[in-house]
Amino acid sequence: MTEQADDDLVFPPERWAATFRSHAQLILHELGEYLSYSPPPLLERLNEDAQKIHQQRPVLQETLATAIQPRAKA
Repeated sequence: MTEQADDDLVFPPERWAATFRSHAQLILHELGEYLSYSPPPLLERLNEDAQKIHQQRPVLQETLATAIQPRAKA
């Protein structure tokens, strides 16, 4: 973009980050088509990702249950 833009235009990094983020899906789609990339079916990806449990990250329901339990008086 900077090579195609006028020399007097300014592209602040923060604005680039926001612009890229808002168009990331389209950019990745175009790149995937250009590289002839075929992602796995969506339902397969959702199923696999839902089954991955990170050992260091507690499940939200467990965290909530622990947080609302009455504390024993010392």
